Parts: sequence; structure tokens; C-alpha cells
Amino acid sequence: MVNVLFPHLAAVEIEQIDRQDSQIRVKARTRGDPVRCPSCGTVTGKVHGYHQRRLADRPVDGLPVVIELRLRRLVCINLDCVRQTFHEQVPGLAGRYERRTPGATALVVACALALAGRAGAALLATIGFLLSRTSVLNTLMALPEPPPAVPAAIGVDDFAIKRGQRYATVIIDAVTHRCLDVLPDRLGVTFAHWLQQHPGVQLICRDRSTAYAAGARDGAPQAVQCADRWHLLKNLSEAIEKLALAHRGCFRDIATGQGRDEGPTVRRTRSRYAAIHALLGQGVANNEIARRLNLALNTVKKYARAQRVDQLIGGTKRSATLVDPFRDYLRNRRAAEPGVTVQTLLQEIKSMGYQGGSTLLYRYLGQGRAEDAQPPSPSPRRVAIWIMTDPAHLSPGHTARLQEVLDRCLELKQATEYVRTFADLLTQRQGHRLDDWINEVRASDLQPLRSFAEGLLIDHDAVVAGLTLPYSNGPTEGVVNKIKLLKRQMYGRAGLALLRKRMLLTIARN
Repeated sequence: MVNVLFPHLAAVEIEQIDRQDSQIRVKARTRGDPVRCPSCGTVTGKVHGYHQRRLADRPVDGLPVVIELRLRRLVCINLDCVRQTFHEQVPGLAGRYERRTPGATALVVACALALAGRAGAALLATIGFLLSRTSVLNTLMALPEPPPAVPAAIGVDDFAIKRGQRYATVIIDAVTHRCLDVLPDRLGVTFAHWLQQHPGVQLICRDRSTAYAAGARDGAPQAVQCADRWHLLKNLSEAIEKLALAHRGCFRDIATGQGRDEGPTVRRTRSRYAAIHALLGQGVANNEIARRLNLALNTVKKYARAQRVDQLIGGTKRSATLVDPFRDYLRNRRAAEPGVTVQTLLQEIKSMGYQGGSTLLYRYLGQGRAEDAQPPSPSPRRVAIWIMTDPAHLSPGHTARLQEVLDRCLELKQATEYVRTFADLLTQRQGHRLDDWINEVRASDLQPLRSFAEGLLIDHDAVVAGLTLPYSNGPTEGVVNKIKLLKRQMYGRAGLALLRKRMLLTIARN
């Protein structure tokens, strides 16, 4: 039984095991074998005295275990040795100045890595290991960090210590996704200094950050910078949304129909637009226009920037419902049988897959939405999503609605062609065609896309590498998600030193 419960005590002689004060006490002593002097290596068994150590061990049956170990103080028999006496050590059981056995320390380390201080101490208490949160944290902070080997390809990204106020930088291995280091800020100078201290980096995956671009250029000029493809698509999507917002007048009446009476907000917008642009045509300054029309200066600037009044007028907004997929069926059914009851329609569309209730259907029919020939007018963001989505992944209904929007707006139709060409460059790794695409976009009249193309020229080499090489910054974004989990476990109250230690040890081991 002793060999099963305490196999790590095989190097000593167990004298007694008893249970006292809700704990298990193990009394043991060394076997009395000769020991080598740690200074000169002379074997000696001459005893100068004894001393006793108390070691905390792993709990047994939910009870704390304390090992009372008697060790010898030995005399070195080599008269020329600078050390006259020394304490006996038991490798694997009682390290120098340790108050816990290696097994107990490993248990504390595992809880500290997974849960940090307070939660780790609470978990240890449930299994009979009583330890303060400070001791748990001290054990964690005393762990050695992984060796600072730097691979040829790295990924870099920022994460929030306190959102909107303080940020830090994480650097990972772009191949193994191991966390390499954590920098206290996201400045390019700090990143450049790290690269100078860790030579050998040949490829740097990053987002569109100008700070990291400058840091990589200054710290590792020989390295290839690779822009992240997801961020390229995100920037392109933002440009498309701006374009759709500017041309929303082309498709805002798809569902509402031409000739519908305009509300007071639309009429006021048209009146303000005409008055402001009339004064601008006379050479009146924005401040004077704001004073004459009793408007805020920012409002005047917004109207002055708009080239057409339709850019300031939004379309009719209706949220999608569970009944929308069955609109055509309900319209045709009510036209064929005007007296059909709502309950009958409810049972019919439920057999077709409707998952809503009767209240939603009553409200839907009462608002007359079943009689609309088409669904509500799409928002500019929805149109941008349709344009950015692979046509093979669009539903037939969305494909038809997108085509109707493109038929009404030649600018959006041209932008869609540019988007799909860029998507081919990205998915087929054809970075060598980027310059031709940029030249075509810059020659067009699509200002948001032209701004996007100008931004690609600023970061040209990194974008070409991102569209050519198989590397991306996606693994770094995954590490940032793990960092958010570690932050939530510590309720956002831990400092960067503790967070950095857990990142280097936890993410490196996963």
C-alpha cells in the first residue's frame, strides 16, 4: 500500500504513517548510505548531526500530506576541501530550500497555469492542498520561460490590455503557432528593437498596421513582410460598403416603388441640400452657411461633401422575419382563395418548414407585407455583403436581388467585377497580377475603390507577398483569442507580467 500511495519515497525509509489533525503525516529518514561531497566529490558517511525538514506532498483522499524527513549533516573527510560539513540531499524528493515535493509543485504549477492565483488556490483547496493565491502566483512566476529560439517566419499582432487605452504585442511562430514573446506596447520602435535582438527572421506576417511595417523595415530589413489576406478583404469590404452607401439612391426604391409619398425627413433633407448647395454656389463659406440656416457646422460639411442628395437619403428599413421565405406562396394563396384563414395558412407553411408562431404570421399579414412583390429594400451593408460573397455561396434569392441592384447601378456593377477579380488574385495566389488590377481601379471613377488601391500601393511589397505566399496572420489572430480567454479568467485585473508568463507557458505548450 505504501509503494502504491508514495512511490516517490522509495529512496528513503518510512518509519511511520498516521493521521493527525485532518492531515496525513509521514515520518521518514534517509537510508544512511555514503554521499559524495558537493565540493570535492569525496565519498563520506561521517555524520556531524541531523536536521528535519517538513515537505508538503500531494493530497491523498482529499487530505493534506506532510512528510517529516530527517536528513544528515555530513562531514567531508577530505582535509583539503573548503567545505567542512554539508547537508544531505534526496534527489527527486527534497530539493534545496524547497518546501514541497516535486509532485506537489507540479500540481500547483498545473493549477496556476490553467487558473492563475485565486481560482487556482480555490481548486487546490477542494482536493486538500491548502495554499494561498500569493503562493500559487509565486510558483507560477518562478517557472523558467521557454528557450528564446526564433524561427525564420513569425507572426505579429496587437491585443488590448485595457481596451481603448493600453495595448501590447504578441509574437508567434508562424509555422508551429508557438508564442515567442510579448512586448509591452505596439510601437514600431519596440518591435524593431526586438527584431534586432533576435536576428534570423526571414518572413514577418502582419496586418495592415503601419507601425509594425516600419518596425519590421527598421529591425529586419532582410525579412519579407507578408500582409494578411483577411485584412485585405476587410479593407476591400469597407470600400465597397462606402460605395454602396454613396449609391444607395439607385436601389433604395427596389421594394418601395417609384412615386411613393416622401416623409417629412426626406423632404427636409432635400430642402437643406438645395439651400446649402445654392449658397455654396454663391461662394459662401461653411461657417456663414451654418449661421444663416441655423445648422451645426458638421451638418453643413456633411451636406457639402455629398455630390447628390440621394447619398443622404436612406431607404426603407424592414427587418427580416421567418415568414419572408414564404412570402410568394402566401401572396399567391391569398390571391387564389381570398377567404382563406390564417390558421390554414399557418398549417400549410409549417409543412413547408416554417418555424415561427401564429402571432408573427398574423402581424406579417396585417402589415400587408405578403402583398409586397419583393422583400424590403436592402441596406448598403447588405448589398456590400452580397458583392463580397462568392457567387457560388449566394442563395438563388440573394443572387436575383443582387442582380437587380447591379442592373440599376452601373457603378456597383463595375465594382463587383473588380471585387471578383481581386478575389481570384487572392484565392489563386496570383500576386503578380496585382499591379494591373490597381491600374484599372485607379483609372475608374469609383472613389472608395481608388482609395483602397492607393493604400495597396503604399504597402505594395507586403500585399504582393500576401497574395503569393501561403503564410497568413490567421494563427496570430487565433493566439489573440486565447489571450482573451486568459484575461477573462483573471477578470482583467492581472498585470502584463503575469499575463505574459501564462501566455509564454500555456500557449507554448498547446
